[in-house]
Amino acid sequence: MIRTHFRKLSAVVAAAIAFAAVPLVTPAYAQEPAAPAAAAPAAPAADAPPTVEERLTDIEHYFKNDAAPTKSLKDQSGPGHNGFLMICAALVLFMTLPGLALFYGGLVRSKNVLSICAQCLGIAGLVTIMWWAFGYSLVFGVNLKSPFIGGTEYFFLKDVGAAPNTTYAAWPAQSVFCMYQLMFAIITPALIIGAVAERMKFKAIMVFVALWMVVVYFPMAHMVWGGTGLMNGVWNSDAKVTAIDFAGGTVVHMTSGWSALVLCLILGKRIGFGKDKMAPHSMVLCMVGTGMLWVGWYGFNAGSSLSADGVASNAFMTTTLAAATAGFVWALIEGVHRGKPSVLGFCSGVVAGLVVITPACGFVTANGAMIIGLLAGLVPYIFVTILKGKFGYDDALDTFGVHAVGGTLGAIVTGFLASSDANSNLLLPDYAGKNGLAVADAAGKLVLNKSGLITGQFIAIGITLAISIVATIVIALIVKAVVGLRPTPEEESIGLDLADHGEEGYEH
Repeated sequence: MIRTHFRKLSAVVAAAIAFAAVPLVTPAYAQEPAAPAAAAPAAPAADAPPTVEERLTDIEHYFKNDAAPTKSLKDQSGPGHNGFLMICAALVLFMTLPGLALFYGGLVRSKNVLSICAQCLGIAGLVTIMWWAFGYSLVFGVNLKSPFIGGTEYFFLKDVGAAPNTTYAAWPAQSVFCMYQLMFAIITPALIIGAVAERMKFKAIMVFVALWMVVVYFPMAHMVWGGTGLMNGVWNSDAKVTAIDFAGGTVVHMTSGWSALVLCLILGKRIGFGKDKMAPHSMVLCMVGTGMLWVGWYGFNAGSSLSADGVASNAFMTTTLAAATAGFVWALIEGVHRGKPSVLGFCSGVVAGLVVITPACGFVTANGAMIIGLLAGLVPYIFVTILKGKFGYDDALDTFGVHAVGGTLGAIVTGFLASSDANSNLLLPDYAGKNGLAVADAAGKLVLNKSGLITGQFIAIGITLAISIVATIVIALIVKAVVGLRPTPEEESIGLDLADHGEEGYEH
């Protein structure tokens, strides 16, 4: 019996060795040119099976993630990259549910904790329906050939299946890519509710978000990440603005943060603001939510490589360094400034670090991430603890101070600290080499066009500010006229948990 199994095993091994030796005895090219044939050989049949060389080439592309599959694996998703992106999609959803819900929920008063949870859940459902119907297509479609908006080819997720959409990612299934990008679309408007917490009706928030996604998020996401996007400096050879944004500094944090400031100014201050105590009702929930956000942010940042490759590894590292450094620096400054480092300070610093590194994480080195962590612990701290009090605006949960300021800061420092050593995609001749993000040096080698990049970052910031601010003013006034923005003073006093949802977060 043992000998029989041994003979079978020997036969299998011999066959494998013979198969592996095929490329060695039949090379893809010869070192010496062959003599010309008398007549050109007949073209292979269109349905000829892929050769060993073609199969090996696709496998090499899969491991290097440097090209889309060709004949051998055409229209097939790569399981490793596919699985990686599915995990990252789940992590990004985890940031909103329950991460952001607990982070924001712990910072409000106990009578409003459920309203935060309901708003996060409501936004998740609303945005998903919009994404299915037309949102994904307006962001990642291309058939309109517009730098400002996508296309119509994916309405109702038509043809969004297991084959990759190679305009954006070579190996993950388009269905997975679509769901991954959906999670970004969910968390972005959810960030806004932090500035208007405890004083905006649930119905008003849902109507506002529906309009805001169409006017602000979908166009901005296409301009920055779409295949024909105006500001997609890395992957659009025709980009007119050579800006870069790895995971959403402009698209996510600037749009939501600046819109949040405008909306909270239009709404006005909470009843009793500056007179009544409005301290967080549970710093434990806030800290737990912060930890969830940090964990989920790896899906947000590393996942934006859209594959399990070296760029994702770098983003994972830089995200960790910036978040940890910013949390420590914020608490250190607070200890000097106020005498004691608070848990809220640690939490705010960590989130600020995550925000500022977001646009840069896939483009900077470890040292760049440490610089970003230091700036993230300092600049947002000034806005949250000093300037907010001086100007007197009621940004309830510091959405503006952390996300708008942090996102803007991140977009700026990305221009200064981005390096092709961290991401060689900044020098792709078919994209950066054509739109001006990369230029030839004296030796004819492509190098990063630093001045052009920095200029592009500031232009992108200006466009983001204009769209976010103007659109929010118009949308808020429309919502105010149609359904009203604020609850009655009596409803606000008893809390939005009871007023909007007929429930209480706690029975005591």
